[in-house]
Amino acid sequence: MTFISQANETELVTRAQNGDRNAFSELVRTHSQGVLNVIYRMCGSMQIAEDAAQETFIQAWLRLPSYRLKSSLRNWLYRIAVNSAIDMLRKEKRILPGEIEDLNLKDSEPGPEAMVASSERTELVQEAVLTLPDASRAVLVLREFEGFSYQEISESLEIPIGTVMSRLNYARKILKEKLEVQLFVYAEAENV
Repeated sequence: MTFISQANETELVTRAQNGDRNAFSELVRTHSQGVLNVIYRMCGSMQIAEDAAQETFIQAWLRLPSYRLKSSLRNWLYRIAVNSAIDMLRKEKRILPGEIEDLNLKDSEPGPEAMVASSERTELVQEAVLTLPDASRAVLVLREFEGFSYQEISESLEIPIGTVMSRLNYARKILKEKLEVQLFVYAEAENV
């Protein structure tokens, strides 16, 4: 991910709004990895994530004239990304669990058995996340995987902070219920 200052980003946005494709390309380079991460967490498939990320930046280019410089570009892009992910999933009419590489669940003992157990736990968590309703999954992904504050999530998804908190609480409760038994079984098996 390329880092650019707020002043440079503002200048790039202004130039892009005036039709400068090179300025927009720089904005894409800066935000592409974050957008891809959010979408991947939403859909669990790298192929769908790449397609939705491309759609995100197409939509961003088309909507750029209406973007207000007072709001966060990252939050604006992530809102488009979440909507693109949801649209892609609806088109697919199914959720495809993909490669699980970013969840880092540590084992105390390295080795083949530990690696298999960790991979299985990671897959369980990813599958559980993918079963959440779109709205709750979006809030969870932005908070837990992207590190957004409640305020940033509220701005990104254009929902009140209270709604962010309730959706996050709901998502965590559902995940806990779904994973409690399976993760306990894995922990017991590792301690044998």
